Amino acid sequence: MSYRIVVDSCCDLPDLYKKDPHFLSVPLTLEVGDDIIIDDESFDQLDFLAKVAAYPKSPKSSCPSPAAYAEAYECDADRIYVVTLSSKLSGSYNSALVGKEMYLDDNDFKPIYVCDSESASVGETQIAMKIMEYEEQGGMTFAQIVSKIEDFRNRQHTYFVLDNLDTLRKNGRLSGVKALIASTLSIKPVMAGDCGSIVQKAQAVGIKKGLLRMIDTLIKEVPAIPEKTLYIAHCNNPERAEFVKAALLERCNPKSITVLNTGGISSMYANDGGIIVTI
Repeated sequence: MSYRIVVDSCCDLPDLYKKDPHFLSVPLTLEVGDDIIIDDESFDQLDFLAKVAAYPKSPKSSCPSPAAYAEAYECDADRIYVVTLSSKLSGSYNSALVGKEMYLDDNDFKPIYVCDSESASVGETQIAMKIMEYEEQGGMTFAQIVSKIEDFRNRQHTYFVLDNLDTLRKNGRLSGVKALIASTLSIKPVMAGDCGSIVQKAQAVGIKKGLLRMIDTLIKEVPAIPEKTLYIAHCNNPERAEFVKAALLERCNPKSITVLNTGGISSMYANDGGIIVTI
């Protein structure tokens, strides 16, 4: 049976899959002052970061419309899977659900599963790749794959260290964090996802120590690391991502590590130099 995996544009897909017919990305929109930027293949990360640096206020984003999702479901695929940003961080998940209702109102029934990733960026990527893996294996019903994906999602871990938390804070995405040390003190919090919300796990002085503390936290919390795949997303800092990759390979040796540059939405929230890890 054929399948389609619909993701919102916060999902940072490897280049190999951006043109794969099994995948379709529904773009969010970025706003930096009067500039409206569609988070699609035309996104220019360096230009966007320069605009953000020059803008005195915080950039904003808006999620895809339900109609955009309903249009994404218009295809010949027999089964459709949708992976969105955490519903606690964006309205993308709710839009995808409403889009499903709109589509099914006007069309014959088709199995459509909308997954709240409870994560972002490469957290979405991990889930999308796992769906593809299960579909390509064959022999599983739609319901069986959905069940396995929900179990996978519930066991996934997301961590990140950013140079700048201002965008997350000003857009109300750190409501679950009771206190944050001022960045002017060079103290870098180690943040993590907790059922879709953001929590602080640890902190360290300086970005390098912050990244190492993130790795310490990951090793402490994640079981059976050598059996798992790991993704690293970086915002315009491949050297920092390679530092994290080398440290992870030396200390816990995951099954595989994929390094990706962030797209538009992930770049907005990670800010220049941010690092996100999922496993």
